Amino acid sequence: MYKVALLIALSFCLALAKHEQYNGFVLYQVEVANEQQAQQVNALENQLGLDMWSHATPTRPGLVLVPGPMRQRFQRAIVATGAQYEIQVENVKEVLDLEDQLLAAASQRSNRTSGRLSFDTIHRYERVDAYLVELAQKYSTVSVVSGGKSFEGRDIKYLKISTTNFQDSSKPIIMIQSLIHAREWITLPATLYAIEKLVVDITDRDLVDQIDWIILPIANPDGYEFSHTNTRFWRKNRSTGHIIANICLGVDLNRNFDFLWGTLSSNSACSDTFHGSGAFSEPETAIIRNIVNEYRSRLELYLDIHSFGSLILYGYGNGELPANGLTLNVVGVRMAQAIDAVKWDSNPNYRVGNTALILYSVSGGASDYVQAVGIPLSLTYELPAYRNQQNSIAGFLVDPDFIEQAGYETWEGIKSGARFVLDYYRSKK
Repeated sequence: MYKVALLIALSFCLALAKHEQYNGFVLYQVEVANEQQAQQVNALENQLGLDMWSHATPTRPGLVLVPGPMRQRFQRAIVATGAQYEIQVENVKEVLDLEDQLLAAASQRSNRTSGRLSFDTIHRYERVDAYLVELAQKYSTVSVVSGGKSFEGRDIKYLKISTTNFQDSSKPIIMIQSLIHAREWITLPATLYAIEKLVVDITDRDLVDQIDWIILPIANPDGYEFSHTNTRFWRKNRSTGHIIANICLGVDLNRNFDFLWGTLSSNSACSDTFHGSGAFSEPETAIIRNIVNEYRSRLELYLDIHSFGSLILYGYGNGELPANGLTLNVVGVRMAQAIDAVKWDSNPNYRVGNTALILYSVSGGASDYVQAVGIPLSLTYELPAYRNQQNSIAGFLVDPDFIEQAGYETWEGIKSGARFVLDYYRSKK
């Protein structure tokens, strides 16, 4: 008993030490009155080297993570623009410690079932990787594929789910991916839940029989593991090809695709939105490109799952609309309505629209690239920011009570999109 208590105490101390780098960090909410203020506030991301969780717009406040020693300088800069700010979290380390405690407690209460992944915790890379292999061994409808290796050599596996082993060319393909941004942990339950409903606990037989599925749960395994072991809010991959002074490394994978690459992102390796040395310079993005190109003749719907914001977005990131922009909006609205019908009342309704118009301008994104190469429907989900508004967990942090709900409600949106695809694909044939 003494050894068990000692191990628990040591684990708790290590968790506290892990987040020490965030001690004194402040999370600000910033409201702007007009587009000019928005541009000035958002420019502080690169001017001051800040981690801007969400950009401020006249209709949506921004969230900015600021190191303690920089808070006075940041506040003066905001006041100079005429924008308004308020402190949402006084010391981010305390919230990170709370997240660890809640996840650890949830794991202790876990009701795990043999051969299945539970939805009461956030699973690490090795467990998910092994689970994909287990499913392929157990179910005839599942095959596991290694798309290649990450920068640090981790396998990037995805599942192919099909009742006809992908041999029936009359069936459309839907592809879903998550965790291209390492810190967005809550997105993983969305892909794992979809796998659960397509393989283990099938409740919508038509979606399994009439559609082939590709699901990539961890698109950025190196960054994801680093966000668990070192820096909770790490966003990029772990590439050292662009390293500066041994401190700035990694590429924002969702700025590294070959669509308007390098035009609306950062060329600084120290930035969280650094686009890399060239389109597809990173092995992780090249793997996604290769999957899309291999199946593009039948790929009808591509979903890139992110957090946060309760949004469904479509291209393009520069504000231009694809030729089928109206169709994308219709699909997005149907998905949003399906989610809103089952979401928690405390969370806002989903908003649907063009990325640049309701979020911010961006280039080199995965969904834009997929849309541009001819896939009919390519959308990005931004899952809710606040999982349980009764406590102080915010932004990218995970409330364990929301994990299964995140999977469930996102699956309702995916199902709506899948049924649109079936109708649309039949009409084309």
